[in-house]
Amino acid sequence: MSQPISITNDFALLTDKLKDIRPANTFVLVDANTKGLCLPLLREKVNILDDHIICIPAGDDNKGLESLAYVWQQLSEKGATRKSLLLNVGGGMVTDLGGFAASTFKRGIDYINIPTTLLGAVDAAVGGKTGINFNGLKNEIGVINPAQSVLIYVGFFKTLSQDNLFSGFAEMIKHGLISDTTVWKHICSADMENIDYNKLPELLSESISVKEKIVEIDPTEKNIRKALNFGHTIGHAFESRAIERGETKLHGYAVAWGMIAELYLSYKKCGFPKDILYQAISLIKEGYGAFPITCKEYDRLYELMTHDKKNEVKDTILFTLLSNIGEVKINTVVEKQEIFEALDFYCDSVGI
Repeated sequence: MSQPISITNDFALLTDKLKDIRPANTFVLVDANTKGLCLPLLREKVNILDDHIICIPAGDDNKGLESLAYVWQQLSEKGATRKSLLLNVGGGMVTDLGGFAASTFKRGIDYINIPTTLLGAVDAAVGGKTGINFNGLKNEIGVINPAQSVLIYVGFFKTLSQDNLFSGFAEMIKHGLISDTTVWKHICSADMENIDYNKLPELLSESISVKEKIVEIDPTEKNIRKALNFGHTIGHAFESRAIERGETKLHGYAVAWGMIAELYLSYKKCGFPKDILYQAISLIKEGYGAFPITCKEYDRLYELMTHDKKNEVKDTILFTLLSNIGEVKINTVVEKQEIFEALDFYCDSVGI
């Protein structure tokens, strides 16, 4: 289940990989944003046929059946075979959907992820999870099938807005909390408003290695891989609720807000240190603002949490919590009233 991951400032690695795979033909999946911002940089180094470029609309609300069917249709019409290769050039939406399309087209073709966002590089593109949103729920349909390779070209991140950089950094905050004090210290001292792109590859490598080690132990999420879901049970509910309200919230921001509530649950139920709780909250508040909710929305948020994929029994919500940095408690049952208390704490913490 392993997948080679390279962090580079040169596309020569991709050229070498294509020579190793020797696909019958190569297709490139992009969205409307990466087609304009990132594809030209890729084409300077790699020969790509115009007819083999597949473009889908940008935005997570397009990570659904319609876009998936379009990719399948394009692959079929453009002559893709089981020996073809799909390059997914984009953020998490593109690598999630493209990975799923490749994994299912003709029962599976090879694919390479080339994440163009910081979030994609440290999260979606790594670990082999693929999928689409369905019925208003995040990543409801998908498979675990690692890419042939993940190529992280740091130059792409210079095209990102500050919001998108912070969205990716939220997953790095999570990696710091679930790993060890050294990684956490590096995360706390990182300056995401004034990025040193010469030092970024080292910080990226450290963060990605946290996920790699966990995925290697538990590739199909039967046990410890659930550590990577910290902040996501409530975060995904925030994200889904935003969609219901006709709003768009970046995934990393939702996870950051979810971490505030789940750190509180960790403190109350697992004895997570209070000083680190407030250190993390301070870090999140400074960069992520708030997602405004009222107590009238708590029941709906709870209902959305019941659909979380970690849950194993109907009407029982399982959380990944922490007793300390790097001390993960998976499959922790949290009652409805405790979740409401955590949402109260979140509101108080962010000042709403």
